[in-house]
Amino acid sequence: MYKTVLFDLDDTLLDFKKSETEALSATLLQFGIQPTPAVIGRYSEINEGLWKQLEKQEITRERLLPYRFELLFDELGVRQDSHAVQRTYELSLSQSCYFIDGALELLETLVRTHDLYIVSNGTALVQYGRIGKAGIGKYFKALFISQEIGADKPDRQFFEAAFARIPDFCREQTIIIGDSLSSDIAGGRAAGIATGWYNPQGKPLPDSGTVDYDIRTLQQIPAIVG
Repeated sequence: MYKTVLFDLDDTLLDFKKSETEALSATLLQFGIQPTPAVIGRYSEINEGLWKQLEKQEITRERLLPYRFELLFDELGVRQDSHAVQRTYELSLSQSCYFIDGALELLETLVRTHDLYIVSNGTALVQYGRIGKAGIGKYFKALFISQEIGADKPDRQFFEAAFARIPDFCREQTIIIGDSLSSDIAGGRAAGIATGWYNPQGKPLPDSGTVDYDIRTLQQIPAIVG
């Protein structure tokens, strides 16, 4: 049985892709750019690639946030202030939240028996806004946001900083659950805790032994954590 459950937020508990599309569409329209599916899709590709670079410490967060819009606008041949677009987008995104199916019921079940924490690489303004909008802050003992900690998943520094703030922390009784192999699972393994990969699309498992639990639905989690 695991006593401490660390949850990733985006695309694990809250549907980030849906919020991203909503917030990005509103932002682009505000700046006179049509948010076609192709434009939204290309932004997502650029954004995901840059976050992978952040995980590898190849780019800073401060550079990443406006740079994703710079790259998109260069491809579109658009001239806009990427910093202004970034600020508008973050404010819009911070007020958008949609639950992954079963997420609220899961939290209501686990909070009775487990210590729950958020571990997120998202920006503080966005994550606090979305958690507040969703009304789920009450389920968590603490929120560990990488921007505040000063290190990003999968960096072991992120996890050790979080562990230091968990009362009576026990590595053997802790599990991280998230959708990202490169940040949640790799980070959890490097930190010496159990890992649950939220894999609703049923993607092929990576090399044997890299994931402790392959989770297809959130409804599986209570039995896994005990």
